[in-house]
Amino acid sequence: MMTKVKTCPPEMTIRRNGAAIGRAPDGISTAPFWAEILLESEHEGENTVMRAMVDPDVITHWHTHPRGQFLYVLSGVGLAQRDGGPVEEIRAGDCVWFAPDERHWHGATPTSTFSYVSIQAVHNGKSVHWLEPIEREGARS
Repeated sequence: MMTKVKTCPPEMTIRRNGAAIGRAPDGISTAPFWAEILLESEHEGENTVMRAMVDPDVITHWHTHPRGQFLYVLSGVGLAQRDGGPVEEIRAGDCVWFAPDERHWHGATPTSTFSYVSIQAVHNGKSVHWLEPIEREGARS
């Protein structure tokens, strides 16, 4: 049986607010968070776009994106770190670029919610590669 590859819509498409909200998959963060898929694709070079709403003190596991990731912070206060770099605080209106295959994590501070839009392109059918959980003491030192 042939599996159909998800691609971006071939023409203008409006997805109404809240139409695709669900819990992020297990095993990618310290606790579940809400995610809304805004644009989904598995087709080479196309973008995937999501909006995430993260509760206080929830952070993702280490991960990479084969073609990089762009984050735009919508609200709250978040944290982001690339492997080997300092933990950076990010706030509403900030933009973050993670280079292709740059190992990183992001999430909410212990005292604030955090929401963002992320854009990442597809390479070989994937837009993200999930890795191991953060060793919290090491990640925040």
